[in-house]
Amino acid sequence: MFDCIIVGAGPAGASAAYQLAQKQHSVLVIDKAAFPRNKSCGGGVSPAIAKLFDFDFAPVIERTVSKVKYTWKMDDPMEIQLRNISPMWMVQRDKFDNFLIDRAKEKGVEFKDNLEVTGIELQGDSWQVSTSNGNFSAKYLIAADGANSKVAEWLGYAAAQKVPAASLEVSGEVSDRRSDMAFFDFGSLKNGFMWCFPKADGYTFSAAFVRDRQGKPEELKQQLNNYAAKFDLDTSNAEYREHEINLWQEDRPLHSERALIIGEAAGIVDPLIGEGIRPAMFTGVAAAEAIDKALAGDAEALAQYSETIKQEWSSDLGKAQFLANIFYKAPKLAYKLGLKRSSAGQLMGRILCGELTYSEVAAIATKKLRFIPGLG
Repeated sequence: MFDCIIVGAGPAGASAAYQLAQKQHSVLVIDKAAFPRNKSCGGGVSPAIAKLFDFDFAPVIERTVSKVKYTWKMDDPMEIQLRNISPMWMVQRDKFDNFLIDRAKEKGVEFKDNLEVTGIELQGDSWQVSTSNGNFSAKYLIAADGANSKVAEWLGYAAAQKVPAASLEVSGEVSDRRSDMAFFDFGSLKNGFMWCFPKADGYTFSAAFVRDRQGKPEELKQQLNNYAAKFDLDTSNAEYREHEINLWQEDRPLHSERALIIGEAAGIVDPLIGEGIRPAMFTGVAAAEAIDKALAGDAEALAQYSETIKQEWSSDLGKAQFLANIFYKAPKLAYKLGLKRSSAGQLMGRILCGELTYSEVAAIATKKLRFIPGLG
């Protein structure tokens, strides 16, 4: 019997596994995909995650970004040189996720990929986890299986209302001018936005309907190709992938009997700009700390995990949702009076790099935008 079984080997699951194994606990991680695997994601990572771990992420950082360019309908640009920040990391998710799970395996984590979990059952003081190739048991269970988490559903959580998203991977030469710049476009997608991050040998273009659960994927594909054309890139061999994002919607308990949910399975994803990797890894680390305490006899440890996430992330993501509601009521005016101003662009860039929270900037943004007609 394992101390903990983690279903899902993305950044959340791998982070939890690494931290638990470092505390000398036996851990099994199960993922239905064969690793390394492609993952539809922009691949921007806040350098703030470095303080959560004791190893160097340099091997999987392809570029760093210290500039941001905002546009409205691919025009009306505003370029920002971010000041006094640690540049944001650019990664490829197949390499990044595989790197994380490899670090966990070095600590003793057992990893079974290409294996689907088919059911879970709590029997007394242990979880029985059924898979397509055998059953496993553990004292505790972590659901880290992403936006469409089956484990969270089996634990009794209602299915989340997700939003459509997509990414377009385009190979090509990255000019010196673009190599350290992130791009964000607003207005091309109604109730959504697009972004582009440079990688070692090309770009990742991404898009999401962050305020429209009925958005059409075909529009995402068309607008992403239009966006790539603005970069004079040949998209004939580009790789296009669609997925869904489980954005934060409301605060809720993230624990049940001897089980926790983390990362996107828990909906801990920024509802304004779709950032998910940093909060996923934070929840993974917090979950490992909670289960370590629970294994030591702390009966309140799992409930404290829910409270920790509420205090550290849910309150801030609530502010992000508040700002998203303001922005998307009148996006053109909000763009001109918000992001088009250098000071606001700096604030958003610092959020991306993990050096500011929404709670710290919400009051400022509200003061700037409150006189927009219709917003109050």
